[in-house]
Amino acid sequence: MTGTDKNRRLGRGLSALLGETEGETFETPAAAGSPAPASRDGVRMLSIELIRPNPDQPRKAMAEAELEALAASIAEKGIVQPILVRPAKGQGEAYEIVAGERRWRAAQRARLHEVPALVRELSDQETLEIGIVENVQRADLNPVEEAQAYRQLIDRYGHTQEDIARAVSKSRSHVANMVRLLSLPAIVLTYLAEGQISAGHARAIATAPDPANLAQLIVDKGLSVRDAEGLARQALDRPAPSRRQSPAMGQPDKDADTRSLEADISARLGLDVDIRHGSKGGEVRVRYTTLEQLDDVCRRLSSAEH
Repeated sequence: MTGTDKNRRLGRGLSALLGETEGETFETPAAAGSPAPASRDGVRMLSIELIRPNPDQPRKAMAEAELEALAASIAEKGIVQPILVRPAKGQGEAYEIVAGERRWRAAQRARLHEVPALVRELSDQETLEIGIVENVQRADLNPVEEAQAYRQLIDRYGHTQEDIARAVSKSRSHVANMVRLLSLPAIVLTYLAEGQISAGHARAIATAPDPANLAQLIVDKGLSVRDAEGLARQALDRPAPSRRQSPAMGQPDKDADTRSLEADISARLGLDVDIRHGSKGGEVRVRYTTLEQLDDVCRRLSSAEH
């Protein structure tokens, strides 16, 4: 598969799949009946009992208040946009949700027996990609879920950060910055997922010697992102033996300039970059997980020569 084909597939979202059904309100009867035949646009009414959630759904947390509000809206106005499903493997007539799990859950709370659905034959990869693209474009993911979704596309399917940025209408640096958040300690990621700190806070303390401690201070004192940046600068400027020499690796810990340079090169290449230098020189390490990613770096270097 060519890079162009892969990018086109990655950017394939609900708007392309639903076509003219976008914005149309569908009747959602309260009583179960025989499934309605597919309409000319491919949408049909499916029994809620035949629909299963996707275990790989990128969005793990759904706010209770949001579900209740959506259920009330559906009970009054019906479902505006059909959910997207695919036949569930080895489950007879059952279907697996590709996009629209929140609408499906809210419809159950509204005591509906059927929902409008668009059935498509989609692979596991396409299912994951569509779910990620749609959730990110609708801002339905918290920062940790978003970062994990990008990492999954990179590690499992070999997409570059540039591919992903184009598909979700974000900058490549945004994707790179989100992925780097996953290197933070688990407690910091918990605060981030729960909304106790923002992605701005997390980025500010990411290069500090002890981000977990700084995150705790931010939460306890309700500090702003600017305050967090100040704390991180103070921590980096504070002399400490571990900053001068790392006993485990025999390498000096990286200063802010080195980490900034790593981040810039990483954003340009779409891959993790590690810079190590000392009194006799150093090295730049670029981490790739697939041969396709390595080929992409080679193409970038080749084109830079011309």
